[in-house]
Amino acid sequence: MSFCPCPPDALTGNSIQHQRDRWERKRSVVARELVQTEQRYCQQLELVTTYFVEILKAKGTLRQDIRESIFSSIKAIHSVNQSLLVHMENGYFGQGFDQFCPQLHHYNVFVDNFYNAVKVLELQLKKNKAFRRFKKLQEARPEFNSQKLEVLLHLPIERTDQYRRLLQEMTANTNPDNPEFQQLSRAVAAVELLHQRIQNNTRCHENHLQLCRVQKLLKGRKTKVLAAGRWYIREGWLKVVPSKGADVKPKMFFLFSDMLLQAKRCSTLDPTNSDKFTGQHAYPLQECSVEKVFGHTKSKGGLLSLTFSRAKLLLMSSNQEDLNDWYQSLCSTIRKLEPKPIVAHQRAESIQEPFPTAAENHNALKNSNNPNRKRNMVSNEPGEIVVRPAADWEGSAPKRMKQALSDQSAESSTSSCVIL
Repeated sequence: MSFCPCPPDALTGNSIQHQRDRWERKRSVVARELVQTEQRYCQQLELVTTYFVEILKAKGTLRQDIRESIFSSIKAIHSVNQSLLVHMENGYFGQGFDQFCPQLHHYNVFVDNFYNAVKVLELQLKKNKAFRRFKKLQEARPEFNSQKLEVLLHLPIERTDQYRRLLQEMTANTNPDNPEFQQLSRAVAAVELLHQRIQNNTRCHENHLQLCRVQKLLKGRKTKVLAAGRWYIREGWLKVVPSKGADVKPKMFFLFSDMLLQAKRCSTLDPTNSDKFTGQHAYPLQECSVEKVFGHTKSKGGLLSLTFSRAKLLLMSSNQEDLNDWYQSLCSTIRKLEPKPIVAHQRAESIQEPFPTAAENHNALKNSNNPNRKRNMVSNEPGEIVVRPAADWEGSAPKRMKQALSDQSAESSTSSCVIL
């Protein structure tokens, strides 16, 4: 016989209270980290706005368009975060982020312009001697603590990732009955959208760098790699099996989201282009089908058969793993190019005719009993629409109607619009 010193309800209540206490302790730790990091973040933003944005504006070292290209909306971000810091220091985290999230469009402007800002800054440091000297003097101030402007400009992007992590922890350790729970949940969703925007911009920038790299690898300007909407997938050496009994030749292939580019190495005797390639063929992947010939076995290497609308390509590799990677990459890329079927849903509606009145029924019965009366209407199946010939209309129309119809036909014959 077991003895329980406390009733079961009391044990349950103690465990619930213990869990709430744990949540509160974790929430306090996260709140303290949020306040401390926000204070440091606002101080660093103030360094940029005070010693760079404002002084550059007063001195006129940089033109206004160049200054805006480099610093973008960082001054507005500093103002928004100062207001958020006041709410944090007073313990109003939910209310603070509820007012902060509608101002995230300043962050959107900054992250969309970030890579262009880095490029403009590098160009000015290279060409503008006065700005290069000004930057060096400002960074030597003791307030900067040896921090470079390039690092400070990256702070809003890093802070977004910190917001994402800390807000998730704070929301997870907030009681759902707490009024701040809904406010923090909305903040988590808004910051997550900003984080995805940053990730997408990073992928687009890295893809652009890859396209530029491949373009520089190609000799001349005949082969255009840089194109809107094109994505770099992979590259590598594959052997082309000719249709006739010639020797296989290794070629460099670049796989993009819309084409497969075949290139060959330039001659080693070329003093300027020995490390480059010459583009030979660009195969569009829109109507391409890929198939393993005998690369699915455990033998060494295999073949890939690519069928295009106007060509056929047989590629060979002695590396089984590399061949499988090429096959998966080609299949995935081609699958994304396939048009999705459009399903049209049409609602069938029955044509309802108005019920005839008693007078109309009487006239219809009278006409049906008169055998000498001509019938101008032809009875049809329900739902059919019968178009009478033009000759019938002219034979039964009066003279004025015939004249009007002849005038309309003359006008329609002079019109250039054809209705199919």
